[in-house]
Amino acid sequence: MSPEIAGYLMEQLFDRGALDVFMTPIFMKKGRPATKLSVLCTPPLRNTLSKMLLVETTTFGVRSYTVERLKLTRDFVDIQTRWGTVRAKCGYLEDQRIKTVPEYEDCKQLAEQHGVPLREIYEEAIRQMGE
Repeated sequence: MSPEIAGYLMEQLFDRGALDVFMTPIFMKKGRPATKLSVLCTPPLRNTLSKMLLVETTTFGVRSYTVERLKLTRDFVDIQTRWGTVRAKCGYLEDQRIKTVPEYEDCKQLAEQHGVPLREIYEEAIRQMGE
């Protein structure tokens, strides 16, 4: 399958509700190189996204299985930097905040807007959080 189709397919899967999409280089029978496409989604979307894979890709079959997910409770805070506001995602485990991470898209937007390296925006946001 053409790599352009793979990129398009990823966008379409996310647009239709996939939680995550990733590709892994693998070797199939007879040592043939291939790409394993993995799509994480909620159970109600499984059939819809599986049908999409059958229609949009070169595959003749889709394997599916249920996985369990443990995730942190989340909320957002606004962090003021010298370039503007960056939202940060806070993660909680049993009501204890264990991490805070600046939002990539906010940092990217400020970096582009001010002509500053993305890394500087990200590091400034972390400094302002005090973490």
